[in-house]
Amino acid sequence: MDLLDRKKAIPTLIGDSNRFLIISGLAGPAKDIGFLTKESPNTFLFGGAMGGALPTSLGLALSRPNDRVLCVSGDGDILMSVGCLATIATIKPKNLIIICVDNGLYLETGGQTSHTGLGVNLDMIAKGCGFPITKTVVTEQELLEGKKILDNFSGPAFILLKVSKSNPPKYSRNWNASEKKSKFRKNLIN
Repeated sequence: MDLLDRKKAIPTLIGDSNRFLIISGLAGPAKDIGFLTKESPNTFLFGGAMGGALPTSLGLALSRPNDRVLCVSGDGDILMSVGCLATIATIKPKNLIIICVDNGLYLETGGQTSHTGLGVNLDMIAKGCGFPITKTVVTEQELLEGKKILDNFSGPAFILLKVSKSNPPKYSRNWNASEKKSKFRKNLIN
């Protein structure tokens, strides 16, 4: 079976990115979201801090209960903070949805096979943690079903987006962490 192309699947799944506060994991997802949003003020892209996207998204969701928080991270990043899935499922923030872009690789460190490439199923882990909504997306039809979860926005939800090993979009991102933080913070305050 051919897996989905991330360059097409992620924009289709997310739709209008302006309706969310988006926290992106590093490597591929940062390029996916950076390309999609052009690093708009409602997005924060992680870089060099593997495992930080989930706990940051949880903190943002808890501190901003009236905003919709979307965490878009990769399988490697989520594997680094898998315990946070249990915390999210226990706290149950209704305004948080997680998209795990799973290509079975650690793109940040050179493309080695990740645990998901060896059979670990993060959707089953999220279910086991107690997420009320989980969805594995492998086909175009499932992509549309996943989009409905984002459109209805009832969290916490975990969407496992299985994508091919193709590269993310070419995107040259802003690596000035202080500038990115200030832009994101200013957007939250206004």
